[in-house]
Amino acid sequence: MSSPTPPSVAPAPAVPPPSSGPRPIDIALLISVFVVAACGLLYELAAGALASYVLGDSVLQFSTIIGTYLFAMGLGSWLSRYFERQLPAHFLRIELLVALIGGALPATLFLANAYAPGAFRFLLYGMVLVVGTLVGLEIPLVMRILKRNVVLKDLVSQVLTFDYLGALAVSLAFPLLLVPHLGLIRTGLLFGLMNAAVALWAVWLFRHELRRLQAHLFACLMVVGLLLAGLAGAEQITSLAEDKFYQDRIIFTTATPYQRIVVTQGRYGHRLYLNGNLQFSESDEYRYHEALVHPAMAAHGAPKRVAVLGGGDGMAVREILKYPSVESVTLVELDPAMTRIFSENPTLAKLNGQALQNPKVTIVNTDAFGWLQQGTDLFDVIVVDFPDPTNFSIGKLYTNSFYALLDKRLAASGYAVVQTTSPLVARQSFWTVVQTIESVGLSTAPYHAHVPSFGEWGYVIASRRPWRLPDALPPGLRFLSAPSLPLLFDFPLDMARVPADVNRLSNQALVHSYEREWGKVVAH
Repeated sequence: MSSPTPPSVAPAPAVPPPSSGPRPIDIALLISVFVVAACGLLYELAAGALASYVLGDSVLQFSTIIGTYLFAMGLGSWLSRYFERQLPAHFLRIELLVALIGGALPATLFLANAYAPGAFRFLLYGMVLVVGTLVGLEIPLVMRILKRNVVLKDLVSQVLTFDYLGALAVSLAFPLLLVPHLGLIRTGLLFGLMNAAVALWAVWLFRHELRRLQAHLFACLMVVGLLLAGLAGAEQITSLAEDKFYQDRIIFTTATPYQRIVVTQGRYGHRLYLNGNLQFSESDEYRYHEALVHPAMAAHGAPKRVAVLGGGDGMAVREILKYPSVESVTLVELDPAMTRIFSENPTLAKLNGQALQNPKVTIVNTDAFGWLQQGTDLFDVIVVDFPDPTNFSIGKLYTNSFYALLDKRLAASGYAVVQTTSPLVARQSFWTVVQTIESVGLSTAPYHAHVPSFGEWGYVIASRRPWRLPDALPPGLRFLSAPSLPLLFDFPLDMARVPADVNRLSNQALVHSYEREWGKVVAH
């Protein structure tokens, strides 16, 4: 009997010979991963910065933006499983969409804030979701394209290495180079062009695989053209958005690593805005700054050494220099752009009477919290003129930790004075500051003044000795007088003291109450 015929055995699949090294196309794709990661993170940072500018509370905004973006990237990675054929073509189209939507994100949000503020939040998170989903699609597609020639363990390590390097490069360049020198709108459009350049590169790399080469090339050129047009008109886009938002004519604007500075001129004179929030109006700033400075300075009697924390516009320094006894003024301002423009710009320097150019004045551009910690000099008067506690980074300057440091830098007979939001609109917030100052053992003398641009505004004098009513004030004041000064320390029933918590670094209770109270005003 003949032996059975052995069953046929399918031939083993051919194994590609080991590569002698990465192909040029693989290197090109890995460089693309670097660019893709850099662009993706930049759009995320731009969205977070804009959200903190417009909505306040930078910690909350960056946290929610990052969370939304990462969720969207995960969604995009999950959706990538449904892309099975023509992977280079899909990668190319996704790159163009990221270039167009991500590149236009800052400009679109700026315009939305000016013309449709009610839609800003919806548009913000909608664009973050779309861009995050598209970026989440990119990396898996690149990995599947590279898989044709790269061993899996090498593939993963190489792609992730270039991905993280791109993220590192942008995280350093965004605050130090891009925003200060280009601004958010130009930066977004520039990185959109980088995404579009990757798409053009992909057209050339995969020209033999693309079925509709000319259509893909046309799409690339169209997106590049739109982004270049946006880049050329970035100044007009910014002016269009800000002219609508600020209404008055803008005479100066700049973006720094810390804030966006805008100065306008209109029927009420010059106005200063930081991140869209009014800081002073020329028509009534004298009321604010006279009330801030003179009750403490005049009560001291003969202050020699004075420090100003914040107040980079120089208005408080102008009032301090009205006292002949003053020998030195140390101005501690975080943002060097503020002190520079209010020192060098002739129009703005005129507003503070060239106070920042006075030889008695020393300007220190650093964080006030750190400056208090590191120094040992004592001061007769310390004027604290920070922006309102709209976020946690500013809120730390209103904590008991900060006021404990402030106490150490006061001379035994010295006074500190703190600007402290509105006791009418933000009553709980105002008395939280008072309670916080008292918690470190300082005596307080709360008072308020009416500033038309802000309404009723609050201040607190802090000292180791009780504040006393001064006998006289400097000549030439436009608002305060010795007879009217006691009225500032009288609080009507609707601004009277209420129970309040101590604002600590660990709880930042002030930021939460401030947002709650001022949010009611915005809502109405």
